[in-house]
Formats: sequence, C-alpha cells, structure tokens
Amino acid sequence: MIRLSNQGQGPKMHYMLMFYEREAEVAAQRDTTDRTGPYWGAWNAYVGALYEAGVVLRGDGLLPPAAATTVRLEGGNRLVQDGPVAVTKEQLAGYVVIDVPDLDAALAWAARCPAATFGAVEVRPTLPPPTQG
Repeated sequence: MIRLSNQGQGPKMHYMLMFYEREAEVAAQRDTTDRTGPYWGAWNAYVGALYEAGVVLRGDGLLPPAAATTVRLEGGNRLVQDGPVAVTKEQLAGYVVIDVPDLDAALAWAARCPAATFGAVEVRPTLPPPTQG
C-alpha cells in the first residue's frame, strides 16, 4: 500500500514535482531580454530555495518536446515516433524529487513553483524501490 501522507510521523516521504508549462507561454517568456531575465530569475530562485532547504533528492530540466522520441509496441513491433506522447498544450518541462514530511509540505513547495503561475505542477508520491528477496 502507498501512503499519501504520514502526518509528520515516521520517515519522510518522497514526492516528484513535475513542472508543466504551456509552450506558447514559455516562448513568450523567452522572446525578449526583458522577459527572459525574470523568467529564469524566478526559476533560479525557486530551485535555489529547494536546494537550500535540503529537500531535493534529484531532478532535471528537460529539453523542449521536439527533442523527445516516443516508443510504443504494437503487435510485437516497435514503433518510434518523434516528439512527445501526449497531445496537449502543456509540456513537461522538468521535475524534481523531494524528501519532505508529508503531502502538505510537497504541496507547499509546488505552490511556490513558477510553473504553477502559467502552467501546472503535478505532485505525485514515488514508489519505494522493490525489495530484494
């Protein structure tokens, strides 16, 4: 069973925060120098705060969806498609896995993320590693 919150008791939980941004919004934020500085400044401040708080386990920003390749199996045949899987206006821009006491703490970090303003931040508990038997 996966516990979604431990109400601050016991070991900390790991949550993945996935940052979704609208491609048009990102392009608009990066189109001029006066917009690029605040865009990256907000991200640098947010990521810096995560690391300063000591909650980051791992994470990466991602290249744009055009750099993605999707693999599917149909009838035992591998199908390779250029680009992302989902047809959506938002793109997965990056993620970070944090180690916090409970879901409330993870949600508080998600609310501080710049992507929450013009996209979305999905918060999902991670599965523990499989036990070796």
